[in-house]
Amino acid sequence: MSSQEHSDPTPPPPRVYIFHGEDELSCSEALISLRQRLGPPEMAALNTSVLDGRSVTVGQIQDACDTVPFLSDRRLVIVEGLLSRLTAVRQKEVQALSAYLDRLPETTRLVFVERGTLGDDHPILKKVRQHPHGYIKRFTPPHRLEGWIVQRVKRKGGAITPQAASALAEAVGPDLRQLDQELEKLMAYAGVGEAIQPEDVERLVSAAREANIFAMVDALGRRDGEKAARLLHRLLEEGQHPLALLAMIVRQFRLLIQVKELTGAGARTEAIARRLRLHPFVARKLYAQAQNFSTAQLERIYRYLLETDLAIKTGEMADVVALDLLIAGLAPPPDPAGP
Repeated sequence: MSSQEHSDPTPPPPRVYIFHGEDELSCSEALISLRQRLGPPEMAALNTSVLDGRSVTVGQIQDACDTVPFLSDRRLVIVEGLLSRLTAVRQKEVQALSAYLDRLPETTRLVFVERGTLGDDHPILKKVRQHPHGYIKRFTPPHRLEGWIVQRVKRKGGAITPQAASALAEAVGPDLRQLDQELEKLMAYAGVGEAIQPEDVERLVSAAREANIFAMVDALGRRDGEKAARLLHRLLEEGQHPLALLAMIVRQFRLLIQVKELTGAGARTEAIARRLRLHPFVARKLYAQAQNFSTAQLERIYRYLLETDLAIKTGEMADVVALDLLIAGLAPPPDPAGP
């Protein structure tokens, strides 16, 4: 929500902006758009100042903003990472900056950029919300990566099948910048007028093997040993080292134990993501996987994984054989006699 949301159909143009949130790609693109409004790249460079918020003073911000634009009608001042450290505790700086915002020159566009989300009670956020020329934008990562991928490809003038979008989301995860780079490669590979297919993702996206780790754990959780073994050998054929694969499986189950404990304590996926420093997309995947196991099962599996690691490293067992036995042990065939 921005401070411009009022009944005036033609609000005045913003002078002071706050861009905050975890979607770094969209934030960067918004900054690029502001730079482009300054004119040709060489002119934009002359009229843009980027200040490091970790060390900049209010006086330095004021000096940059008060500078007269060079052969242009406006200049752009970007301050990165100031507001997250400029809390109400630092009252003198907050008051000085707040007072200066009231006399910001018409020729300046001042943008505060934060790579995290600011609290609603942040003093400068509240100030800009009430400012007649203020604009606040929170950049939130998409909850459905597949939908974001489809729309992103469409914006770029291409097409992608729903199955390919799902495969790419699984392969790369929530890193939007990485997703965007992979989409550029996939569109070039598919060719003009052709939709990106799941096999294109499998062929081009190196991170697809990480998606198979998720799929393998899903299969283990469903006691689908046949699929888990098939995925294991696909990864081995792609060149993954057995110990590297085991390390990835160990990490996955360690996260599942943590998610299971937090879930038992009443935590929702949003809180789990913050606590474990995971993207919400990854937290939701882990939350769903954790439902396939009891806490006791996860702890037993984790001990089994560590024993397998020791057996391989001490030469007690060949690495591929050990992984095959691990899969068979974690996903035994169903009891034909039934429950």
